[in-house]
Amino acid sequence: MSDIETIKLLLIGNSSAGKSSLLLRFTSDTYAEEDNQATIGVDFKTKLINFRGQKVKLTIWDTAGQERFRTLTSSYYRGCQGVLIVYDVTSRASFDQLPRWMAELDSHTAEQDVVTFVVGNKTDRQGRTVTREEGEALAKKLHADGYFEASAKDNVNVRSIFVSLTEEILKRRAEKPSPATASSTVRMDAGQADDSSCAC
Repeated sequence: MSDIETIKLLLIGNSSAGKSSLLLRFTSDTYAEEDNQATIGVDFKTKLINFRGQKVKLTIWDTAGQERFRTLTSSYYRGCQGVLIVYDVTSRASFDQLPRWMAELDSHTAEQDVVTFVVGNKTDRQGRTVTREEGEALAKKLHADGYFEASAKDNVNVRSIFVSLTEEILKRRAEKPSPATASSTVRMDAGQADDSSCAC
């Protein structure tokens, strides 16, 4: 009997925002420059973590940021429970595309309860063009569930982002009524409605 929770996560954002580097740092604690090796289509990794005494298997999908792969990656939104929208804090262009990425996410997950974090990556680099305040403000405007900054290269804040995302997903999952509970509630409500409408 397995007591392992499984959670599907997705990384989206412009090409060269550092999605693959974040994933590599989190899953294998290694770093590789990705400027010249853009993800082709979709990459996939798993990570088993212990969260408050509970084993959680994270299946993490790293999607290509290039326009030509957009239709290829659309199916990978299905069933995801958490999403990191990643941008490069030294690239105003990647930051300006956040609303488009959020709109795409919404269009593919309208019927799903998805926890979304905006992540400003590459804080180790010189020449920052997007301030933390701007990032926080846009994340709030886009109704993201959280805003974080990170450096995959220096291993700053990477694990805490994935753990925080996992925590919020498990919290929502625990708060959601089970199908049996929901159906019994509906039956009870229906019975009450019948009683209140009877003519005495």
